[in-house]
Formats: sequence, structure tokens, C-alpha cells
Amino acid sequence: MYRRFCYFYNRKKEQMIETNRIEFKSKFTEDLDIEKEVISFLNYREGGIIYIGVDDDGQPIGVDDIDSVVLKIKDKIRKNVSPSPMGLFDVLVEHIDGVDVIKIFLASGTEKPYYKTKYGMSTRGCYIRLPNQCRQR
Repeated sequence: MYRRFCYFYNRKKEQMIETNRIEFKSKFTEDLDIEKEVISFLNYREGGIIYIGVDDDGQPIGVDDIDSVVLKIKDKIRKNVSPSPMGLFDVLVEHIDGVDVIKIFLASGTEKPYYKTKYGMSTRGCYIRLPNQCRQR
């Protein structure tokens, strides 16, 4: 299905690395500010991919209770990002090296700038993507 977009389908031959279009998060917690990463990719000219369940070294470690986490991620993005990012993201489960990880595809937004709804269009709520990191505007 989406394997043709996956840069790391055969990890035995390629090393997973973070780039300006790929971000790794080892786990999803309530403290993880996933909206910040999502907003930075929506505001970036090429969009990007966020992997949850992959450590900073590119090793897949998996996600516990993956179905619940997928629903929480979708809900956080829908409720906390403005303008509406509907149709610009997809949250999938991918099997890499024997473990399930979450892959969030993000297209470049069409109604920039995107921001955290609770802060409005301010420097506190807007983020942009720089090489391998996101920054407040």
C-alpha cells in the first residue's frame, strides 16, 4: 500500500536517519508535543514524515497499544492545529524489523501559516522546519 513511499522498507541494507523531512520519536506520551512537529512540517515547503516508535539512532523499538495511540494522535492534530489540517495528514501503522511503528505522513499545507489553536497565530504557536529540527517562528 504505502511501501513505495517508505525510505526504509529494507532496513537490512539501509540505515534509518533523520533528515529535514523525517523525524523520529521513540514513544508517544501525553507530554510529547506532537502538534509542534506536525505544524513545522505543514509549514515546510515539502511536508514530511514523523515516525513514532523509532529511537534517535534509527532503531525501531515499537509502540505499545498502537491502535489507541493512533487515535490519540489523530485527535490531537484535529483539535489543536489551525487552520484545519484535514486532508493533509495520514497516520499509519508500519511493520519494520519485526515491530510495529507509527508513520505520520504530512503534506505541505495550503493555508500557511499553521499554528497551535490555543496560542493563535503568534510566535508562541507557529513553528517552522529547519534542517533536522523545528523552531518557533
